[in-house]
Amino acid sequence: MGRKKSGKYAATKFKATTSAVRSFLDEVNTAGLSDSALTWSYETALLKTTIAFEHLMLECLIVALNKDTGPFSSAIDATLPKHLNQKVCEYLVTGGGYFNFRGRDGLLEDMKKITGETHYLLDAVKDEKRRHALGLLLTLRNYAAHQSPQSKEKARVAIFCYRENVKSAKDQKHRAKFEASKAPTSAGVWLKRQGRMTYILDNLDALADEIYQGAPY
Repeated sequence: MGRKKSGKYAATKFKATTSAVRSFLDEVNTAGLSDSALTWSYETALLKTTIAFEHLMLECLIVALNKDTGPFSSAIDATLPKHLNQKVCEYLVTGGGYFNFRGRDGLLEDMKKITGETHYLLDAVKDEKRRHALGLLLTLRNYAAHQSPQSKEKARVAIFCYRENVKSAKDQKHRAKFEASKAPTSAGVWLKRQGRMTYILDNLDALADEIYQGAPY
């Protein structure tokens, strides 16, 4: 029988990964790499971090559904047994496919179907202090992975909101400044300067700490 999933264990495992990412970046920053090699190294760190974050979210959602099927029963308008095994919970969370969500807002909407409106996991993820860090993590990951015009534009929006400390770039009072802004040539080019990757990691570690404190086991 596999290990019973645990929110506390998932948070601890996540922080072990972010610690390894920090050590990796310390190493590459002092290795005398070329500018392009350093850029690629930061994109590797970003991808590893995002994968770990997705695993953290998936494990915690499985734990939440395993503990209480009530909110999900209401969301799908069907009566589920009070307790489901972890394999069934994973299937319901993922729909039998890959765990996927559309950015921070999409994650929160999917999460509410499983946790309801009041839950430690939802509170940790929707905390406004982490809005920009999560936005940067997810949009820059897509930019690094796809390098499409769409992913580049979403990265430009996330970077602008972070820089100006605003929720939306669509607000009319920010319009002119936003239109003048530009996306970086790559995710790694932006991340490797001014401690930006550290900012993301620090916020994710704080998120994991909150999950650890809130998780029942």
